[in-house]
Amino acid sequence: MSINPMKITANIITLNEEHNIKDCINSLKSVCDEIIVVDSDSTDATVDIARSLNASVISQAYLGDGPQKNVVLNHAAHDWILSIDADERLDDEMIGAIRAVKQKSKHPAAYSFKRKNYIGDRWIKHCGWYPDVCTRLYNRHEAKFRDVAGHSSVEAPSVKQLDGNIIHFSYKNYHDLLYKTNRFSSRGAKMLLDKNRKANGFSPFIHFMAAFFRKYFLQKGFLQGLDGLTISLTASINSYMKYAKLIEMRKSAESSDSLWEQ
Repeated sequence: MSINPMKITANIITLNEEHNIKDCINSLKSVCDEIIVVDSDSTDATVDIARSLNASVISQAYLGDGPQKNVVLNHAAHDWILSIDADERLDDEMIGAIRAVKQKSKHPAAYSFKRKNYIGDRWIKHCGWYPDVCTRLYNRHEAKFRDVAGHSSVEAPSVKQLDGNIIHFSYKNYHDLLYKTNRFSSRGAKMLLDKNRKANGFSPFIHFMAAFFRKYFLQKGFLQGLDGLTISLTASINSYMKYAKLIEMRKSAESSDSLWEQ
């Protein structure tokens, strides 16, 4: 079910995105009728820049990826939500596709788009990084993000893919890639711990090898040169450290329990 004509509220979650937020908002203005920034206590100029571009700003301490992206559901003026991260942009083809679909009277519950992921100015076409289809435009009465703390995605009963790409400036350089890999592995380990996932001394190595084989060979990272090798290795390190940290967390929790029992 849809309202005609379709009107769209853009949803951007932010934390210290002063270098990204202007270009992100500007790329949305030609297709969105309202722009809402859900900010989790930025200490830079993110909020001031967003307001200067006529975006509404909601302050919300970070709740986790899914819950944070669903905050907009209680504030949006329109039924259709376009969820975009601050380091993402719409390309011209995607803008054209959204303009065309806004004129239609019937819609599925959601629309998906391909996403181009970059390291610096280099588009990564392999390693599973493209087409990286993401569901981002959805009717809030029929769909929403899954209520999970880690990387979430939209759950919808019906999805149609549209032409065009989300441009995602994933990482500035290799240093940024490795830095975020360490952060992601910590988050992943905590999620595994919460799920009571088991691991032994061989688990980190087994997951390291499996991740490298998948990225470099099955997803053809070898065709991407140094970028493909670097991405495959950092994905492997992420998998290795996630399970190594899980084992460490388990040991720490068991030690704390033993002290408590004493």
